[in-house]
Amino acid sequence: MSERSDQTTAGILPGIKTPGDLKRLDPDQLTLLAAEIRDFLVVKVSRTGGHLGPNLGVVETTLALHRVFDSPRDRVLFDTGHQAYVHKMVTGRQDGFDRLKQRGGLSGYPSRAESEHDMIENSHASTALSYADGLSKAFTLRGEDRHVVALVGDGALTGGMCWEALNNIAAAKNRVVIIVNDNGRSYAPTIGGFADHLSTLRLNPGYERVLDLVKDALGSTPVVGKPVYEVLHAVKKGIKDAVSPQPMFEDLGIKYIGPVDGHDVQAMESALRRAKGFNAPVIVHAVTRKGYGYRPAEDDEADCLHGPGAFDPQTGVLTAKPSVKWTNVFADELVAIADERPDIVGITAAMAEPTGIVALQKKYPERTYDVGIAEQHAVTSAAGLAMGGLHPVVAVYATFLNRAFDQVLLDVAMHELPVTIVLDRAGITGPDGPSHYGIWDMSVFGAVPGLRIAAPRDAATLREELREAVAVDDGPTIVRFPTGSVAADLPALRRVGPVDVLREDERKDILLVAVGAFGKLGMEVAERVAEQGYGVTVVDPRWVRPVPIELAGLSRGHRLVVTLEDGIRAGGVGEAVASTLRDAGVDVPLRDLGVPAGFHPHGSRAEILAALGLTAQDVARDVTEWVSQLEDPAAEHQPQR
Repeated sequence: MSERSDQTTAGILPGIKTPGDLKRLDPDQLTLLAAEIRDFLVVKVSRTGGHLGPNLGVVETTLALHRVFDSPRDRVLFDTGHQAYVHKMVTGRQDGFDRLKQRGGLSGYPSRAESEHDMIENSHASTALSYADGLSKAFTLRGEDRHVVALVGDGALTGGMCWEALNNIAAAKNRVVIIVNDNGRSYAPTIGGFADHLSTLRLNPGYERVLDLVKDALGSTPVVGKPVYEVLHAVKKGIKDAVSPQPMFEDLGIKYIGPVDGHDVQAMESALRRAKGFNAPVIVHAVTRKGYGYRPAEDDEADCLHGPGAFDPQTGVLTAKPSVKWTNVFADELVAIADERPDIVGITAAMAEPTGIVALQKKYPERTYDVGIAEQHAVTSAAGLAMGGLHPVVAVYATFLNRAFDQVLLDVAMHELPVTIVLDRAGITGPDGPSHYGIWDMSVFGAVPGLRIAAPRDAATLREELREAVAVDDGPTIVRFPTGSVAADLPALRRVGPVDVLREDERKDILLVAVGAFGKLGMEVAERVAEQGYGVTVVDPRWVRPVPIELAGLSRGHRLVVTLEDGIRAGGVGEAVASTLRDAGVDVPLRDLGVPAGFHPHGSRAEILAALGLTAQDVARDVTEWVSQLEDPAAEHQPQR
């Protein structure tokens, strides 16, 4: 690769404005273009952060895809969506990479608002094949001569929904081309039976010969080499039988081409043209390397620079100053608890490193399970572990637990099983956008009978509440926390039941219930409101579901109750507190502040919260206005407006 610099506007790349421009390039130009794209990606992502490793691995595959198919007439779907940067570049969005994942800038995932070439944008793994099944059926029923192409990989095929879709795609026999981007990884190395099957292909000596020969041979014949030919019983099976003892894909009723070198544009283009011409479901098995062409990514054993923040493009070293992260606090405390309790086991869904489970995995590998991108299975497997006498800790991103609601409700809670679910990146997470915001958990899972939800405000309460959670032996628990650095510990003045009192003025005008990481915001709001002559009590409930009954007693002595939460208001903590006050006969007005239900755009956490009016200034203004409208028995304390 060439030395990286700011000279990302020279060469072939600036002339690529539409996928059609790719079709005019000769093989040598395509090779140069691939190198330019990698330089471009490294330079741009080094400034903004983003999904680097996955996109370095699909450069040639994406170029071949767009040379063979005609987007947007042919629909191109990405699973997972973080593999779509090269697709964005060749569909006219190169200039947007200067503001990648920044507010008002380019999304880190496919986005319908950005381009007609983007179709789906939820960015949760294992969904694209179901979209493809439905789209292809719609095209067939409408008599439209169109293909659906799904680039599936980076662990997506470890999700069960993919296999449900494959079963239906095979039965329907419509025009679906599935490119399996087989890089052996999701965020980290992919695990599971299917991953082992693909590994068999990659590691078989016959496959190594395929990589050497495929470029020259694939375009002219579906078989590769005389030794391979001798073991084939039919030309239509291609090279599969030579390198795989179990013809998995064709057993599903879907034709199979591969394995193909995914970093060879001509080989991929030849395979895709054959797949396109078949006019029925075909799987093209592309073998790639995550982080390909950028040595720091290739050498990163953890996740091939899957999603780094800003970094030095020459070395790959992150430029942000190290700080204590919420994830690290959880990881360290979980290991400490596991040292004390042999019944503690950890589960994650292909995200051992990002969720912190990797710390437990390194010390107790036999007590840690990575189930792949399969959150539903993770939760029900945890139920089985609990039935077997263990206490599983399931660590996932908050947004991904939505996929396992039924399992939490019926497989865990209905059986009153001691399973602890730890939700990283709860609340507004920022740059990854609406599909990754963890704003639904307190509302959605608050409806689960017997489930307890904890929301720590700092490192000390995270350690404390995690220990309290794993001590529960008669039902499930959730511990949720945001992304990023942990603020300084915020000690309580006193504790009332499970509720921490953080501030307590002599005058009792407002009870401010600040949930979790909003504890610091609550204290800042109280300071501003107090300057207007009102007395504020700030409390952190610590455990938000079920609502501590002690909040009813604390509310009685105040004129107004305000809840402040980093989750959606509909069905959230505020509504639950209001219900608790009604049931307790506490007739105190309540106002709830939180995230409006909706799909909010990407940006930094601070930017999104500001846009939603969840800043100290905005909240203090609202609270002051609300309390000023109440009948005040102490007129001398009216606020100065």
